[in-house]
Amino acid sequence: MAKLPPLKVMIAAGEVSGDMYGGALIRSLREQYPDRELDVRGMGGDAMRAEGAQLLHHTDELGAMGIFEVLRKLKYFKQVLADMVQLATEWKPDVCITLDYYSFNIALAEKVHALGIKTVHYISPKVWVWRKGRIHRMAKAFDLLLCIFPFEPALYEPVGLKAIYVGHPLVEQAAKTKEETPPTLPWYGRYKIAILPGSRSGEIRSILPTFLKAARRIESVKHGDCSFILPTPTPRMRAEVEKILAKHPTPMHFEVVDGGARHVMAQADAAMIASGTATLEACLMGCPAILAYKVSLPTELLARLVTLKATFRYAGLVNIILNRLAMPELLQRDFSVFNTAQWMLSYLRDTKQRRAITSAYAEVVERLGPVGATQRAAQAIAETLTK
Repeated sequence: MAKLPPLKVMIAAGEVSGDMYGGALIRSLREQYPDRELDVRGMGGDAMRAEGAQLLHHTDELGAMGIFEVLRKLKYFKQVLADMVQLATEWKPDVCITLDYYSFNIALAEKVHALGIKTVHYISPKVWVWRKGRIHRMAKAFDLLLCIFPFEPALYEPVGLKAIYVGHPLVEQAAKTKEETPPTLPWYGRYKIAILPGSRSGEIRSILPTFLKAARRIESVKHGDCSFILPTPTPRMRAEVEKILAKHPTPMHFEVVDGGARHVMAQADAAMIASGTATLEACLMGCPAILAYKVSLPTELLARLVTLKATFRYAGLVNIILNRLAMPELLQRDFSVFNTAQWMLSYLRDTKQRRAITSAYAEVVERLGPVGATQRAAQAIAETLTK
């Protein structure tokens, strides 16, 4: 029997979370094609590169925080888009898989789809929160949409977009973490607190200084009987963190570790986290947390205008899933040293705040469904390619 040619997979992830999902998806796609080589090219990060993907652009450069921050990098993003379209034009992949990162990836999918290449988008944008009109544009750009919440496919029925619920990939990743032998981490004292200041350079610069001041306040209240660990998923993020640490005093027992964020949260009593996927990871690992975020004033004002018609007014995934404020959201002026420290201190004891968020986490876990999302996503992609 003649050997089948490699399956050419073009993939596009613009953030650390998308790269993480992309790496797992590549592994699952290999399981779908045990007798066929996968040739994966595109944009992403270390997780995808570890699975053999050839990257034109890395997530370290793609992250941008806030509307005006994106505008300042517009020329760069246009070049990235041009590079990806050129790759699709010259290489002619069998499929283009875009992961989250909607504003960029919808533009990419439209251009790639116009070349006659099948397009799949993994992780639906939150059209159920705001900008529902996007579904019409998506229906023209994507052949298949892989949804992570069970209520999402029905939203796309009016436009005829094939949307399949596969479940949330973080569920299986959290379950895998819980099955692993817990690593020995450099904790000290009775109270353990995780610090996750985001993955983008702008986030780290904006958020980490306040987290550090809050940590020192907690240390003072607890008379030093506590420690803080900050996990960094990439060398670039660690370098950004160390720049901040060189300018700001840290608690006495403070450590930076490479990777292992879920293990850190699993062992921590509480966590202070920048808004993003890590807040949902904290939920799945059972770590009481606060969500914090801060952008420039112009970005804040524009964001308020854009979200006036939003169905939900929450920033965090836990709160969006529950449609209520379960995880504290410290945004803009509410993100202060005092507020952050007070919430953390409330989580370090058996308080009504700790009990409330633990109960809310149980509801979220139930709504997210079973493990196996990535495998189901890979199977759906394989079935699309056979049609």
